[in-house]
Amino acid sequence: MRYYIIAGEASGDLHGSNLMRGLYKEDPEADIRFWGGGFMDNVYHEHQQGEGMVMDYKAGAVMGLGGVLKQVFSLSKKLRLAKADISAWNPDAVILIDYPGFNFRVAKFAHGAGFPVYYYIAPKVWATREGRIKKLKAWVDRLFIVFPFEIPYFESKGVPFTYVGNPLVDAVDASPAMKESRETFLQRTGLPDAPFIALLAGSRNGEISSMMPPFMEFADKWHEAHPEHHFVVAAAPSRTMDDYAKYLGDRDFVHVIFGETYGTLRHAKAAVINSGTASLEAAIIGTPQVVTYRIDAITYFLYKLMIKIPYVSLANLIVEREAFRELLQDDFTPENVFSEMERLTMDSAYRERMLSDYAEVRRLLGSVGASATAAREMISTLKH
Repeated sequence: MRYYIIAGEASGDLHGSNLMRGLYKEDPEADIRFWGGGFMDNVYHEHQQGEGMVMDYKAGAVMGLGGVLKQVFSLSKKLRLAKADISAWNPDAVILIDYPGFNFRVAKFAHGAGFPVYYYIAPKVWATREGRIKKLKAWVDRLFIVFPFEIPYFESKGVPFTYVGNPLVDAVDASPAMKESRETFLQRTGLPDAPFIALLAGSRNGEISSMMPPFMEFADKWHEAHPEHHFVVAAAPSRTMDDYAKYLGDRDFVHVIFGETYGTLRHAKAAVINSGTASLEAAIIGTPQVVTYRIDAITYFLYKLMIKIPYVSLANLIVEREAFRELLQDDFTPENVFSEMERLTMDSAYRERMLSDYAEVRRLLGSVGASATAAREMISTLKH
């Protein structure tokens, strides 16, 4: 069968690649065309020849209201491309991975054109913009959800879904970084043999420009008090050193490495993380963390009007309590991060409580095999 997959961000690229592995395993005749990134492209070329990628997600990521307005015409052009390409390729199913701003438009078109539409990793309608439920019911044949707290929510809304477990458990456990010793990791990445704190600023330009200045202020304060500690910025593989260099100055105790998120988290004493997928990855890996988040004032104002959940971090939502601190908007200051980092690195009882909550997160997320389960269920649904 022919599968057309659209992923629009770094996390979607990772999950899309694992889903593709499942599709190729469950359907030896699978033919896949996709929007994604390097992970998906690598899997494609392991199984097929030619060009399966239509567009790299790095050409379409935006952040905040301002970013959307600036790229509205670009997004419209990409939507026209998607519609034409789907029509020409004529897939057996269109599979959308998160990225709702674009993928809802694709879903409307694909459904209207008669293609089965599957949504893998549901848009976070349980957090905001619940009106999109009507669109899910109208344009999506089946959701494939990955968080346990989504089960009662989508049941109550009458949306057809299948719970498949969370693919991040697969991604983390299967990563070679989880088997690599600290010594090997440091040698391979060229990092000094010193205790370090991980800094994860996100993968988008807007996130980096918002996170890096306060990160560096915190790093200065912490290094002055604890000069034995270094900092490692775990940069997204889609970024380049130019995205970070202007913030680093002459700080020889701050290092930037690319595409090494899991290894960096695994060997860090603790982490400061821009809210997002990386926060859940840290919980699965077992890295003590504090989550930070800051966006432009207008977007945050609109966010506060629409948001319906008590936490922004997925792990906190999963255990329904604050397993770790969230320093958002005005609370995200170098001083507050410093104070929380002291607790994370020096208060053993505090760390142990967090690690205990992490164990519950892993238990609630379910066992490995989410990507394979999703692929198997999609194929089964298509055959029926």
